[in-house]
Amino acid sequence: MTWQTFLFILVAGGAFGYSGYRFSILIRLLKAQKGQANRLDQIPARIGTTILNVLGQKAVLQKKAVGIMHATIFWGFIIITIGTLEQFVSTLYAPANFEFIGHTAYSGLVFIQDILTVLVLAAVGYACYRRYIVRPEALGKSKDADLVLAFTASLMVAILLMNGFHILSASPWYQDSMPFSKMLAMILAGMGFGPGSSHVLWLVFKWIHMFLVLGFAMYIPGSKHLHVIAAGPNTFFKTIPREKGMRPINFEDEKVTQYGAAKVTDFSWKDTLDYYACTECGRCQEVCPAHNTQKPLNPKMLIKDLKENLYRNKEKVLAGKYDEVTSVIDENVTDDVIWACTSCRACEIACPVFIEHTDKIYDIRRNLVMMESRFPAEAQTIFKNMETNATPWAFSSADRGKWSEGLSVRTMAEDPKVDVLLWVGCAGSYDDRNKKVLRSFSTLLKKAGVKFAILGTEEQCTGDPARRIGNEYLFQTLAKANIETLNRYEVKRIVTACPHCFNSLKNEYKDFGGNYEVFHHSQYIAKLIGEGKLKPTKGVDETIAYHDSCYLGRWNNVYEDPRQSIQAIPSARLVEIKANHDKSMCCGAGGGRMFLEEKIGKRVNIARTEQALETKASIVAAACPFCMTMITDGVKAKEMSDKVRVMDIAELVDQATP
Repeated sequence: MTWQTFLFILVAGGAFGYSGYRFSILIRLLKAQKGQANRLDQIPARIGTTILNVLGQKAVLQKKAVGIMHATIFWGFIIITIGTLEQFVSTLYAPANFEFIGHTAYSGLVFIQDILTVLVLAAVGYACYRRYIVRPEALGKSKDADLVLAFTASLMVAILLMNGFHILSASPWYQDSMPFSKMLAMILAGMGFGPGSSHVLWLVFKWIHMFLVLGFAMYIPGSKHLHVIAAGPNTFFKTIPREKGMRPINFEDEKVTQYGAAKVTDFSWKDTLDYYACTECGRCQEVCPAHNTQKPLNPKMLIKDLKENLYRNKEKVLAGKYDEVTSVIDENVTDDVIWACTSCRACEIACPVFIEHTDKIYDIRRNLVMMESRFPAEAQTIFKNMETNATPWAFSSADRGKWSEGLSVRTMAEDPKVDVLLWVGCAGSYDDRNKKVLRSFSTLLKKAGVKFAILGTEEQCTGDPARRIGNEYLFQTLAKANIETLNRYEVKRIVTACPHCFNSLKNEYKDFGGNYEVFHHSQYIAKLIGEGKLKPTKGVDETIAYHDSCYLGRWNNVYEDPRQSIQAIPSARLVEIKANHDKSMCCGAGGGRMFLEEKIGKRVNIARTEQALETKASIVAAACPFCMTMITDGVKAKEMSDKVRVMDIAELVDQATP
């Protein structure tokens, strides 16, 4: 064994041993967390998603230029690593190489590696240009990233010089398959390098190459670039399907003494994996309505700050001293950060490694509300109203059915044999503007010959506002009461005009025994039009901009049904707001914010209204009572009420349907 080989084994063992130690810390931290959701179901779908988004880089490529840059580096490293492995093996045992795969295959391999080495170097150049010249705000400054770019560029240069000097010193049979390395060899020859000096420099750059690889291996576990390893598992364990409800708390389990997350050890293992998977790319920050209206919440920094909190408490966690772990609310993750979230999920949809930001905010809110009684003052009024009146507003439950006066709408108590239960919701029951929406939708159901009924005074708030604000106990109280009522009437099919009610009934009630076929009214209207039961024939000669509701779109993947309904109206011209579909901006009312004061920065609804007004549309169409309220207020604030109307999908179709 030569001294070089001995040195190699010593350094390699030390490097990978150190890396292994760092990974053992990660594994122990993951085991210290409490897993809750089943993330080992739907294995074929998880494998497919992982292949598509890790090897295929689908999510990364949503942003073309940056995605191509990242994908080039990713794919380049995979192929180049084959050559790196060959270098490592041949250093231990000189005759070992991959030439056994055949002359043609090996030539093809070294050709692809040579091309990709240059492409990766070019991609690093673009990354440097973007980071140091363009300097997008979302990217921020990162010494971590600076070091990795330097590592990567140095590694590619070392490979090219190693290959160039190898061609000069040994003239390998496959040199014609390495166009860039051979070109470099010709340049080096022109500079006076001969076979003897080239052999020495080949050895020098070979070792530089391998030491850089080993240095990278040592560096990655302690840096943000751990995402290189963590992103794959995080993608595999992502929430499937996309539609999801919040994780319930089992209040009957006497072993559960902590509600929500007070410390990093109160989060699930998947939350911890999220921290390590974060690339700090800033895509979440770019689309966050809170951050973009000068609120203190920044989704990227939230994940980064939680990770830093975990690092600060690492030794306490490993020692099992959970009582000594510091609070998750600190100088970085403040109360204002947590309460700024509208739960729109724009951050999660934008994230290329499927980090779930909202669950963490929900869990922190649960602790603040149920364990510390620490929440915005106006939330107390909301909780009290929901406890006493089963609605966030101070209205009597006896008035729930008054919106339907004169429409001959029957209740389930009067006739339970119906095609569908119309879930009215609190806004439809009590808000004067949204009462008109329910009246239009009821009229459409009658025109289509659909037999329906309402619960009337038996309907209570689904509990969505309480749950999003953090009062899980109040949510479950209301949910279980509603489920008892629905099951007593043997309800099978529900339709509602509120995306928040829709999400709760469809995705969350099933955790408590409420299993129903649930439609949003925009889906049901599109269905009735498609079946020929509704025939919009009267022209509406207007330009209409449709606003995507977060709880209809990003939470439940419903985008086309509302648009199809608008397009079915004669003479109506549908235009898109610049931020639409997955990239739509929140109206500002989600996450319980509908009922909380907005005291910091620009109002979110004003920012969204400005985007809608840019379309020059005469009507802004909505499919959510909260969105309608927020955008209507925005139009009034911009003094455009005389030029722009805000209407629900149901009102538009009702107007066009004789």
